[in-house]
Amino acid sequence: MSDNLRSLSITLVAEPKQVRGFNLTQWRIADLALGGEGDNVLNLQLYMTERAAYRFNLTSATPRLFVRAGFTGQTPKPDAITASQDVAAGWLDGEQQVLEAPMPMAIQIWLESYLARHGEAPPERRKKKHKGAGRGKETPTKEQPQ
Repeated sequence: MSDNLRSLSITLVAEPKQVRGFNLTQWRIADLALGGEGDNVLNLQLYMTERAAYRFNLTSATPRLFVRAGFTGQTPKPDAITASQDVAAGWLDGEQQVLEAPMPMAIQIWLESYLARHGEAPPERRKKKHKGAGRGKETPTKEQPQ
């Protein structure tokens, strides 16, 4: 098995809800387990560029995994999984359904090990401004010709 890839089996359940007289179906992740068995098996792949997001997730009160499950308003069909809230936010911006579940302890340990092997993401540095940066170019006026 690769150092940055794990298979997870996901079980979804539909829960009927009533909101202001309307009947709705809300989907949630009922089970998230290691291994490649079941109807919905996804590969959780870790990327070096997402290390800061993984650390942020791991240090939260309840680390989560996020599952992309097709477009909003449709029956969910899980097709991707991530441990990065940044990636999940991008999916939501694209009008995708994102379901979330607590991260299993085995995945937390694996993710912590990945960060230990590959190091933390370097902090972003601010670029120094050059003299005159950010100022509009001065244009000659009638009173002050160039």
